[in-house]
Amino acid sequence: MQLWTLIMFSNMTLRKILVMLMSLLVVAWVYFIIYPESTGFWSALNLPIFLQHWNTSTRSSHPKIPNNPTRTPTETDLRIKEITQKLDQLIPPRPFAHLILTTSAAHSRASILNPRDPYCRGEQLDVLLEVRDHLGRRKDYGGDFLRARMSSPALQAGASGKVTDFNNGTYLASFTLFWEGRVSLSVLLIHPSEGASALWRARNQGYDRVIFMGQFANSTSQVLSECGLALNTSAELCQYLDPRDQEAFYCVRPQHVPCAALTHMHSKNKEVSYLTKQERSLFERSNVGVEIMENFNTINVSTCNKQTVPIKKKCKLGMTSKIPSGHVWKDTWIPTSCSLIPIEMKNCLSGKFIYLMGDSTIRQWMEYFMKNVNTLKSVDLHESGKLRHQLAVDLDRNINIQWQKHGYPLIGSLTYSVKEIEYITRVIDRTAGEKNTIIVISLGQHFRPFPIDVFIRRALNVHKAVQRLLLRSPDTVVIIKAENTREMYSDAERFSDFHGYIQNLIMKDIFHDLNVGIIDAWDMTIAHGTNAVHPPQSVVRNQINTLVNYIC
Repeated sequence: MQLWTLIMFSNMTLRKILVMLMSLLVVAWVYFIIYPESTGFWSALNLPIFLQHWNTSTRSSHPKIPNNPTRTPTETDLRIKEITQKLDQLIPPRPFAHLILTTSAAHSRASILNPRDPYCRGEQLDVLLEVRDHLGRRKDYGGDFLRARMSSPALQAGASGKVTDFNNGTYLASFTLFWEGRVSLSVLLIHPSEGASALWRARNQGYDRVIFMGQFANSTSQVLSECGLALNTSAELCQYLDPRDQEAFYCVRPQHVPCAALTHMHSKNKEVSYLTKQERSLFERSNVGVEIMENFNTINVSTCNKQTVPIKKKCKLGMTSKIPSGHVWKDTWIPTSCSLIPIEMKNCLSGKFIYLMGDSTIRQWMEYFMKNVNTLKSVDLHESGKLRHQLAVDLDRNINIQWQKHGYPLIGSLTYSVKEIEYITRVIDRTAGEKNTIIVISLGQHFRPFPIDVFIRRALNVHKAVQRLLLRSPDTVVIIKAENTREMYSDAERFSDFHGYIQNLIMKDIFHDLNVGIIDAWDMTIAHGTNAVHPPQSVVRNQINTLVNYIC
C-alpha cells in the first residue's frame, strides 16, 4: 500500500513538472511575439550566432564591451591589457615643446662601421646613426620611427634593413649584403619619436576618426543612421554582438525600425583629430620620410671569391623567419631562411579549396588568380561593388577560390551590403578542414584608425579559432598574410605605417606558437620600394608564389 501511494505521488509530481514546463514554454513563446528584440532567451538557448547578431537593442552611452566595469575580465581581456602595457613601454610619452626640438634628419649623423671597398656578398654592413634635433643638439632618447632599405634599381633588387634602437639617441641600421654590384643604402626618418608618441596617444583616444552610416530598410524607403565600434550617445542603440568573442558593432536605432532591418553600410572620414595643432605640423609632407644618409649612400659589393651559396630547405609551414625575411632580386622574392621553387600554379591549385579572408590587399590575390588561371570562372553571387563576396571555380580541376571580407570595422566610401558580413572566427569554426583546404587571413589596414585594443582582440580571437581548427584538422593549411606598407604622406593620424608596424609586431607575437605559414608582405613591400596600399602585380605575384610553395 505504501509503495503504491509512493508511485502515485511520484506520477503526480512528474505531471506537475510537465505542466509547469509547458506553461513556461507558452510564456516564452508569447514573450518573444510581444518582444521580438529581446536577447536573454536566445543566448540561453544557444541559437546560431548570426541570429543573435540581428536581434539586440540597448540603451547605453558607453557601449564598448571590453570596458564594461560590471563584467568579469576574461582571459582575452587580460591578454589585451598585457600586450597594451608592453606597447606603452615601447612607445613612452615624449615631451613636445616645439618642432625645432624634435629629431631632424638633416642634422642627424650616420657613419658606416668598419668601412671598406669593396664589401663582400653575404656579409653584414652596420651603420651607426646619431640623431639630433633641428638645433643640432644630440638627443638622449630613442623612439624615432625609421625605415632602412638597400637597393639596386638596375638589378630590380631590394631588401629592408634591421634597425636597433639603443634608446639613447643612437641606432644601428644593419644590412645583409645579398647581391653584388652597386648598392644604395637608405635610412628614412618616417616620424620623429615625438610624432610616434603623439600618434600612439591619439590613436587610443577615440573611435570617431572614421564614422559609419548604416542603411536600414523601412518598407519601400531607406533610413540612414550613424554606426560605429562605440557611440557616445544616450539614444537607443542596435547592438550587433558576438557574445563569445566579445566583439560588437553599434548603430543608433531609427525610430519604428527594427535592428534586423540594417542592410547596407558605408564609411567616411570625420573632421576630428586628437593631435594638437603643433603635433600636426610633424606630419606635413616635408617632415615625413626624410633621408638621413644623403651624404653617402652607395657602396660596392663583390663576391670576394665566394661563389658557393648555401643550400636552403624548401619553405614550409611553421618556419621561423629571420630579419630581414628576404630580398628581391630581378623582381623575384628570395626568402632568407628557406627556398622557393618554381611551381606550375594551375596544377598546384588542382583539388584545392582556398578561402581568402580579410581586406582588399588579399582581394588582390583573387584578382590575380582570375587573371592568371584562365580556366577559373567567376560565379555571380548577385552582389555589387568592390566589397562583394567573390567566388571562382574550375569544375574540371576541382578548384574553388573565394574571397570574403572580414567583419567590422570595414572602411569603404562606396555602399556595401552587410548581410553577408561575419567575423573570420565564425567562418573558421564552420570549416571542416583537411589537407586540401587552405585558409589565408589578412588583417590590418581597416583597423589603423581605431584604438589598438580593437585589433588585439580580433587577432587573439582569430588565433583561438585557428587553434580550434588545427586541433580538429591538423592537415589544414593556414597562412597569415602580414600587413603591407602604404602611401607615406597621406593622413598619418588615421593610416600611418607606424600603426601598421605596431600591428605587425602584435601579429608576430600572437601567432608565433602556431604551425602556420607567414607571408611577410611588410618586408616584401619595403624590399620592392612600393608605398601603395594596393601594391603592384609584381608584389602580388611574389606573395602568391610563396603561397603555392607552402601548399604544393
